[in-house]
Amino acid sequence: MEPSARERILAAAVERIASDGIDDVRIARIAMDAGVSTALVHYHFETREALLGEALEYSFEHAGDVRIGEEAELADDAETHAERIASMVEQCLPSSPSRERDWVLWVELWLRAVRHPELRPTSEKLYARMRMWFAAAIRDGIVAGEFDEDCDPEAVADRALALIDGFGVRALLGDSEVPLDRARREIGAVLARDLGVGDQLPFSASSSRARA
Repeated sequence: MEPSARERILAAAVERIASDGIDDVRIARIAMDAGVSTALVHYHFETREALLGEALEYSFEHAGDVRIGEEAELADDAETHAERIASMVEQCLPSSPSRERDWVLWVELWLRAVRHPELRPTSEKLYARMRMWFAAAIRDGIVAGEFDEDCDPEAVADRALALIDGFGVRALLGDSEVPLDRARREIGAVLARDLGVGDQLPFSASSSRARA
């Protein structure tokens, strides 16, 4: 099925945000990229901020669907719940070109939401979705008897996201002190202790080689 004009506009806006930065995005460029008139863009989106907010949400919902779909496939192959958590962490780090692009958009949302309160609900919604994803996987591990039954799934999920944000943005910036391999180790060590599964999460060998 061909994407609708609205979907083409959102997809074009996402690409422009990633390439130009959110402050330099112009409606005329988005319209040209989407193959529609500027009038049609304004018909679907009352303001520039409304378009940018929806574009970011569209991108992250799509990325989240892909990420959760990939994780579901990996979960079928994972021998332990700890391996599942490790794969989820890997999918949230800027460890491939597509994930790096998602990170660029995420940072743009952070910066914009600080200055424009109307975008904060979008950020909050996306964080809530990620928190639920991690907490559900942690809860599964507790029920299976693999994770410490006293650990709080929501609290551990919040720590996971905070660690991923902190180490991920430094890896994205090419910080020589925090290559991706160190980001994995630091995040994996904290979560392993929280979950009661030893000293480190079992990241796959392919993860450790990816853009290390």
